[in-house]
Amino acid sequence: MAYNIITQNDILVIGMKAKVALQTMPMEIGKLARQFMPRRQEIINRVGTHSFSIQDYADQDFNKITPQTTFNKWVAVEVENHNHIPEDMQPFILKGGDFLVVDYKGSLADFPKLWQTILTDWLPNSKYELDNRPHFEKLPESYNPQNTINEEQVWVPVRLK
Repeated sequence: MAYNIITQNDILVIGMKAKVALQTMPMEIGKLARQFMPRRQEIINRVGTHSFSIQDYADQDFNKITPQTTFNKWVAVEVENHNHIPEDMQPFILKGGDFLVVDYKGSLADFPKLWQTILTDWLPNSKYELDNRPHFEKLPESYNPQNTINEEQVWVPVRLK
């Protein structure tokens, strides 16, 4: 699996969010996606056809995260600007900077193994550490959580140690 560092400008998105805990996230993501995805065509100034699954941990200390830790989970699409926001949706800015980007191909069940590898192997052996910005997955239009195998880009905010 290739691990790449990409410097990214701010990304403007419009979407829906919910406060979730790690232990309830799978159920909440499904509910949020079922609310947002049928309405994403209402967003008139989209950039591309991809969507985002965003984890906004705010000021959480990753060493102290538990299954009960709550954070904001977003399902969103990229936009040119925040001029037209459909009802019940909100604007958000994914702050730019350096990201570890991994092209993941696999099952949802195996996804936690990727995170384990990033946190316990790749980061400790690199010149980077986690940065306090949202993490996100960039999902192609073909993404479907019901598929046995999916492809997505995993974007992890990093900074030099």
